[in-house]
Amino acid sequence: MTEYMIDMPPSGEYSVTFLFAHGAGAGMEHEFMADIAKGLALKGIRVVRFEFPYMVKRREDGKKRPPDRQPKLLLDFQRHIEAFAVQGNLVIGGKSMGGRMASLMVTDVANESPDVTNCQDKVKGVACLGFPFHPPGKPENFRGDHLQTIALPTLILQGERDTFGTRSEVEGWQYAPGVEVAFLPDGDHSFKPRKASGHTEPGNRQLTVKLLAKFITDCTA
Repeated sequence: MTEYMIDMPPSGEYSVTFLFAHGAGAGMEHEFMADIAKGLALKGIRVVRFEFPYMVKRREDGKKRPPDRQPKLLLDFQRHIEAFAVQGNLVIGGKSMGGRMASLMVTDVANESPDVTNCQDKVKGVACLGFPFHPPGKPENFRGDHLQTIALPTLILQGERDTFGTRSEVEGWQYAPGVEVAFLPDGDHSFKPRKASGHTEPGNRQLTVKLLAKFITDCTA
């Protein structure tokens, strides 16, 4: 079974790799992941998609299972970072849970997990697509404290209506100086807008690729 899905720029040349982790419920082949990866590749960025251990098992036996616990997710993420950091400039990120794990990997929170160390020196930046700041309806269970001290350039792309962190909520929180936040018009957690809004899902994905590509490129300029 293929461990990675790699989207290459049409020219075959690239100066940066984006290591792209999936969300809690869908793997690396999900159409959102594929669409964003292909869009970035067209802008000259190599994109590497991978799956966490629980999703690999799901792919093998077809049985749905919950995500692995955070220490196991971080340990696996570190393995992929180490594999690709030696190949050149590396930016990491992911959708929802994958983005949160990516952001944890470059803070001292990573050091709290067995055999995991802060990978800040191996990475140029972090991109989080739909950051799960809190479970829907439970803002008291905040999961973004580490974003106040994260030292690397960090991009958070958030749907304005995301129940894991709405625009009004996200704008009210404090972040480290290197954290940039941008919003997808009327988007939900998957960046999908309502028809009545006048915005479209393809349009929001195109905007995602545009903002993400600029961030990744700027990280290695």
